Formats: sequence, structure tokens, C-alpha cells
Amino acid sequence: MLQAAKYLGAGLACSGLIGAGAGIGLVFAALITASSRNPESRGTAFGYAILGFALAEATGLFALMIAFLVLYS
Repeated sequence: MLQAAKYLGAGLACSGLIGAGAGIGLVFAALITASSRNPESRGTAFGYAILGFALAEATGLFALMIAFLVLYS
């Protein structure tokens, strides 16, 4: 019974990866839109996009870390 609860908790904790994937998609969609509207600001927009990518990926990694903690502790 406890093992089943761990599996359910780890699965629910992995649902945070959905938000990370959607966030990364939105960041790069906004980068493509910004660079197509104003090609001269591509350099600064790319820097902000990489920062947004890193923050979105960090939230996904935190969710994955919590899932592993629930599963193996």
C-alpha cells in the first residue's frame, strides 16, 4: 500500500514537468515572434530567452527532484 502511494505521489510530482515544457515552448515562440517583428533586437531578445529557458527548466528539474525524493525515500 505504501509503495502504491509512493508511485502515485511521484507521478503527481512529475506533472510539474508539463508546465516546464509549456513554458519553454512559450519562451521560444515569443523569441521567434520578437525576432520576426524586429530583427535588430534579436541579440537582446535571445539573451532574455535563454534566461527564461533556464528558469523554466529549473522548475521542471525541481519537480523531478521532488518526484525522486518521494519515490526513493
